[in-house]
Amino acid sequence: MDKRLTRTDYLFALMFIFMLVCILGAFFYGLRVGQEKSDQKYDKILHADKAVIQEIGAYDQQVLVSYYHTIFLPFREFQNKWFELMSQIELGNSTVDASAVLKELYKLADEKYIELQKKSMPASSPLLVQSHQGYLKSLKLFADTLKSYQSKANGLTSPQLLDVIQKDAYFLEAKTQALTAQKNYFDSIVAWNGTIDNDIENFDPNNNANLDQWRAMNINVKNHYITAKLLKNKAFAPFYPQDLTIRIDEFIASGQAKKMNVNDVNQTMDLLLSTNAVRPGDFVKGKSKWYANELLPQLPFFSDVN
Repeated sequence: MDKRLTRTDYLFALMFIFMLVCILGAFFYGLRVGQEKSDQKYDKILHADKAVIQEIGAYDQQVLVSYYHTIFLPFREFQNKWFELMSQIELGNSTVDASAVLKELYKLADEKYIELQKKSMPASSPLLVQSHQGYLKSLKLFADTLKSYQSKANGLTSPQLLDVIQKDAYFLEAKTQALTAQKNYFDSIVAWNGTIDNDIENFDPNNNANLDQWRAMNINVKNHYITAKLLKNKAFAPFYPQDLTIRIDEFIASGQAKKMNVNDVNQTMDLLLSTNAVRPGDFVKGKSKWYANELLPQLPFFSDVN
């Protein structure tokens, strides 16, 4: 015969089920509390990491190198090609198809513009953000200039074509934007220098430095000064600012400045530029002699000729 469950049995079963529910509830509650504490812990670690990144500085070397490869170098590739192909047109060789040259340059400017549009710099580095925007505007203006003269190029002589391009409003603004972007990048290098050397003495490039003031500047401040003067003079050139810097130092040290009665840096610059005395790679060739003990960020254009 089947044995019936007593009231005590039912009560025991209910108590067992109740205890089991309580145990499971306590387990899941503990699990939830543990997860919340864990999330809070790792959230603090995450924010701490972000704080450390901000403390490193907006212009630390890693940021400068990243900018060099992602933004500065693509524009530099266009700039190098611009001077190379413009030189071909200037030589006036009959085998040079000016229209095709402008088409090639337009295509490259457009490609680099699209490439740079996809890049960005952190808002915490405003000088690099401005430099990026300047190079974008410059490439767009170069592209517009080149496109507008493609159909006219072969109907003009080489001197005529170069003359109208040099006077074109879009081209003039393209140069200004490129030189402004270059200055902003070198401004950020000085900012980097300031995080390492608190005693660095900057020099306002709105003023004209005499030769003694120039000698007192470190290499980064000199380069910054040069970029400001190149911008003021609208001197868009194939060399780097540091190439002009070293030629000025060599010119002064050789005694030529004194012989020619040149008293300030601006006069020296004008003389060197007017005589085409500056070449790409001048800085790298003389760096070990002139700046062996100078503090420079590890950027390729301070060590590579190209």
